[in-house]
Amino acid sequence: MKRSSKNLISMTVAASMIFPAGNLTCGFVSAQSRYDSRFENYPVYSGDDLELTVDSSGTRFRLWSPKAQDVVVNLYDNGRTGVPYKTLPMKQDVSTGTWTASVPEKLYGKFYTFKVKHGGKWLSETPGVWAKAVGVNGKRAAIIDFSTTSPAGWHQDKGPEVRNFSDVIVYEMHHRDMSMHPSSGIANKGKFLALTEKGTTSPEGEKTGIDHLKELGVTHVHILPSYDYNSVDETNLQNNTYNWGYDPQNYNAPEGSYSTNPSNPAARIREMKEMVKALHDAGIGVIMDVVYNHTAENDGSNFELTAPGYYHRHWDDGRYSDASGCGNETASDRRQMRDYIINSVKFWAKEYHIDGFRFDLMAIHDTETMNAVAAELKKINPSIFVYGEGWTAGDSPLAAERRALKENVSAMKDIAVFSDDMRDAVKGHYTDASDRGFATGKPGLEETVKIGIVAATAHPQVDYSKGNNSKFPYAESPEMIVNYVSCHDDLCLTDKLKKSMAGESEENMLNAAKLAQTIVFTSQGTPFMFAGEEVFRDKKGVHNSYKSPDSINAIDWSNKARYRDLFDYYRDLARLRKEHPAFRMTSAEDIARHLVFDEIDSSREPNLISYSLKDNANGDEWKEIKVVFNGASSSRVVNVKKGKWVIVAKDGKFTGQDAEDRFNGGRIELAPYSALILRSL
Repeated sequence: MKRSSKNLISMTVAASMIFPAGNLTCGFVSAQSRYDSRFENYPVYSGDDLELTVDSSGTRFRLWSPKAQDVVVNLYDNGRTGVPYKTLPMKQDVSTGTWTASVPEKLYGKFYTFKVKHGGKWLSETPGVWAKAVGVNGKRAAIIDFSTTSPAGWHQDKGPEVRNFSDVIVYEMHHRDMSMHPSSGIANKGKFLALTEKGTTSPEGEKTGIDHLKELGVTHVHILPSYDYNSVDETNLQNNTYNWGYDPQNYNAPEGSYSTNPSNPAARIREMKEMVKALHDAGIGVIMDVVYNHTAENDGSNFELTAPGYYHRHWDDGRYSDASGCGNETASDRRQMRDYIINSVKFWAKEYHIDGFRFDLMAIHDTETMNAVAAELKKINPSIFVYGEGWTAGDSPLAAERRALKENVSAMKDIAVFSDDMRDAVKGHYTDASDRGFATGKPGLEETVKIGIVAATAHPQVDYSKGNNSKFPYAESPEMIVNYVSCHDDLCLTDKLKKSMAGESEENMLNAAKLAQTIVFTSQGTPFMFAGEEVFRDKKGVHNSYKSPDSINAIDWSNKARYRDLFDYYRDLARLRKEHPAFRMTSAEDIARHLVFDEIDSSREPNLISYSLKDNANGDEWKEIKVVFNGASSSRVVNVKKGKWVIVAKDGKFTGQDAEDRFNGGRIELAPYSALILRSL
């Protein structure tokens, strides 16, 4: 599975980026006409007892498989080896499409699989699609008492309160990346428990792990897939096999390789909860990366072994549709799959106290499903944050106007999308390592950066016709936009700077990194950063490190002392944003009213953007904030109106804002690749 392809916007989808929904090219119409619609009349089961219930009456099984000819449950003593000690026949309920079986005992400690007969053939065993606890490598579902898996204080545990999405600062990380390097000082390397360890330091004495996150000041961690995925052999962890985890196997059970004992089904559950609670105790929310858009296998997936053909989209000729770029795509527009996604995220929110969900290739899903997801999650926790990638990696039978594309985000409620406008304009296009962006000296990107600054909302001073990725304001609110310059996909920011600024000094690259992140953190919307950017983390130039070894992916924490100035700058950006609501407006109307760009002729002064946040924007105590970005390789002189100003940040440094930082307006010089932030007195 090649992960980098999942961040591609296919030519057909790129076409839909140019026009509002409803004015699309005919390519999507022809695709829709080829959609396999054989499953529209399948019965739907909305009960909450799929696939296992244990209570005072015993153990009951219920499997949804409407077209099965026969189904049995195999019971095992062991999660991996041995033959079934009992096989239970299941009884069909045609009206609900389900099959049931039961025993009077509570089968805690046992394991089970289903076996479905379909089209005259017995399919391979499967734990089903609803396994919430699994044995090693996830081939058999486990029967456990969930009440025994909660750490002390779990019933009082809760994440941070979030009033507005724009208040969130997201830090994207992978379990192994954060802790595997010898410099991390963390004992439980690569495990859920790594983020429960306090007081860990690098060899130089710098904070690492959870203490580092607190010091940095992020509000939420976005953790790459933590459900049970397919690519790591949990019986051979000594091999240190690495994977991002975008190959789902069991959507509702934690990944065993992040546990200290993958053979113990309860251990992975308890340890993941301990991690969540530790982060919550530190004031940090937990966002789960979910990949409901495709499965690791095609015919061998649990979906296909349970209800063949139903959960995936196919073309009329029987081929799997592949908008994921990974061999298949799921069919969220079918009722049972929609209910599955909704109930799955509800389970994670309730059982694991997850504070948000990042949807991988969200545009494979339909907007109706995503709206239902957000609505149901808000009932559980009003602070839950839902966002995703507003694109696909290929064509889909799902009509474009129904897709959760970024340009359809205004058709969704309480959902945000990533801004590729900001990403590609600030650092250079992701498809070309050598391509520079606004922050590294490339002219002509000023208007696209402005689109990012106003969070893709309508603004009287932003000309969308000059935008590179978007030609119309697709967000009705800044809370629909997540701004970023790099993530796990493609070159991380440090590697992008090293490639595109080859031949320039490291000092220039560090300045460009500061400028890029300043643009993200001072723009409207939600700022998002990739783990380790704050310590100049690289991945040795590897674009697609989804299965690269720890030597490529692990963060070297000695970098924190080496690049302490960079870390301090990122920390101060986070503090500035949290302390000043002017950077966190919640309506397009407020942005249009309070954010005013200075008139600059980009043909004469390229790579220069200047704007003000005026009139105590969003209730800020500062009456006016002036922000200037110089993305040129040379210093620039700008004119600031006369008045009493305090320099907040200049030339890659946050000031103490003391008397010597006063400025009365007039001409002021900006260093190459730098930002200026002023506040009025």
